[in-house]
Amino acid sequence: MGDYIRAFIIGGSICIIAQILMDTTKLTPAHILVSFVSLGVILGALNIYDTLVKFGSAGATVPLPGFGYSLAKATIKEVNEKGILGAFTGGIKGTAGGITGAIVFGYIMAVLFNPKTK
Repeated sequence: MGDYIRAFIIGGSICIIAQILMDTTKLTPAHILVSFVSLGVILGALNIYDTLVKFGSAGATVPLPGFGYSLAKATIKEVNEKGILGAFTGGIKGTAGGITGAIVFGYIMAVLFNPKTK
């Protein structure tokens, strides 16, 4: 039960920060998305995000900074194994499953439901 609570605390905190930014600044959701992914890359490359992942597991890896963290870790691993070419291939290899899932499920939702513009 403690794992679920820690994941909720970390994931919820990330969402609260995003909501506060949307409510109190002129940042658009796109700006926040890019900022969170970039922050995840930076913190992942510096091994700071590892602490959040160890504490909050899925609560830290599922939100947007977790995607950036995955990009950074996969790129670092690939650079260590293959050299500079790994800088171009590591992020794609490390996040291919998540990207593929987003495309497949997005397509399924588009086929099943009729999207409406606002």
